[in-house]
Amino acid sequence: MEILSLLGDGMLVAIQPLNLMLILIGVTLGLFIGAMPGLGSVNGVAILLPVTFLVPPGSAIIFLAAIYYGAMYGGAISSITLGIPGASTAVATTFDGRPLAMMGKARLALVAAAIGSFVGGTVANVLFTGFAPLLATVALSFGPPEIFALMLLAFATFVGLGGDDIAKTVFSICFGLVLATVGFDQVSGAPRLLLFDLSGFLGGISFLVLAIGVYGIGEMLWTLESTRGKITTTDAKMSVKGIVEDMGETARKGWKGTATGSFLGFFVGVLPAAGATPASLMSYAITKMLSKNKHEFGKGHVGGVAAPEAGNNSASTGSMLPMLTLGIPGSPTTAILLGGMVIWGLTPGPRLFVDEPDFVWGLIGSFYVSNIFALLVNICAIPLFIWMLRMPFTVLAPLIFVLSVVGGYAAMQDMFDIWLILAFGFGAFFLRKFDYPLAPAVLAIVLGPIAEPTLRQSLLLSSGDPSIFFTRPISMPIMVIAILLILMPAFKYLRPRRTSAAE
Repeated sequence: MEILSLLGDGMLVAIQPLNLMLILIGVTLGLFIGAMPGLGSVNGVAILLPVTFLVPPGSAIIFLAAIYYGAMYGGAISSITLGIPGASTAVATTFDGRPLAMMGKARLALVAAAIGSFVGGTVANVLFTGFAPLLATVALSFGPPEIFALMLLAFATFVGLGGDDIAKTVFSICFGLVLATVGFDQVSGAPRLLLFDLSGFLGGISFLVLAIGVYGIGEMLWTLESTRGKITTTDAKMSVKGIVEDMGETARKGWKGTATGSFLGFFVGVLPAAGATPASLMSYAITKMLSKNKHEFGKGHVGGVAAPEAGNNSASTGSMLPMLTLGIPGSPTTAILLGGMVIWGLTPGPRLFVDEPDFVWGLIGSFYVSNIFALLVNICAIPLFIWMLRMPFTVLAPLIFVLSVVGGYAAMQDMFDIWLILAFGFGAFFLRKFDYPLAPAVLAIVLGPIAEPTLRQSLLLSSGDPSIFFTRPISMPIMVIAILLILMPAFKYLRPRRTSAAE
């Protein structure tokens, strides 16, 4: 009852006129910041951080958290309407969101993304409110072996993303892992895989560059090649009755993905340095693996949109937990929020809940309000997004190209990234023509920079003994499950052979 009383006090703080106005402005700005390729929540919060010095510290972080919430919603918009992920957290949404839009079901995809985001955020808020101290303790028990085991589990689920051709899927994963190692070695500091000794590779390959190249330029080239230059438009209709019907269809077909993403995303988000991107990718992969209709994923399945959106929104709330309770940022965006709190004279950590209860519970209360506002703004803006799809693709293609180039340049302001975007775009186009799955490669380059250092740190801790992964109480069951998932395709391959031999 004490928690409910504190939450009630926090809600009263959140609905104060100034805070309510900042939440509305924040989620609206975040929605469009997340939809713009190359920006995302990190850049949006960083750019608008100086503005917050005009208001009290409590209102300031409520405003920035609202931008974070809105950006998580907004990332799905360009993924669905243009096929370009607005941010790395929305890459998995592209897998089924874009096919739905091309089938004339963009409204359904946008509604599924909004509902999945709302449910994921709500579940995460409830878990955050009730179990913050306990989950903070669990997060502290995750060392390098446990995090590597979790990453291996994520890789194990990738096998199901590439269809029936396991060899091509494994090749795609290995190719992504190779790209993830380009640049300086995180342990020894030695440069690795610098193609033609180009200095641009020293900083590594940005995931944003890869995502824009593969899903922006590559998707544009594939669509142009498929239509053979014909003037095509996407049949997208808009009505209130249709939105209500889409909500019902999302509830029927996407509830499993929404539930998976909501709980898994929050758990992954709580882990320091994990963040919303791995959460959304793992949510999509596990939802597909558990589905009875695996063949529909990648072709326009509602669950394939709801799962990653629930995952990234749930993880965005989860990443706040280690920041507030431990002073450890759970994602790049929360790292900026942490810096802002320090500037405002607040010290994140276990004492924050005791020393600054009004600030903490006001922020938690704003999570609930921001989630509701983000849903309403997103639903109300769907007609604008539908209007974009009514343009002929001969108009959309140049728009996609310009947005891809501008978005890729805006992040680091380096022309080398533009050449990489074009190279990845053409490479993805040809790989797709030869039926190589792109999703495992993209996912591997996300988790590779997390998996490699944790593997090496674990082996350094054990003096090279790999049994460290099987002797720790948390990493052992995760490793066993991951190994079984990796071996599962071999069992499926052997079963038909045994059946034919018996016949």
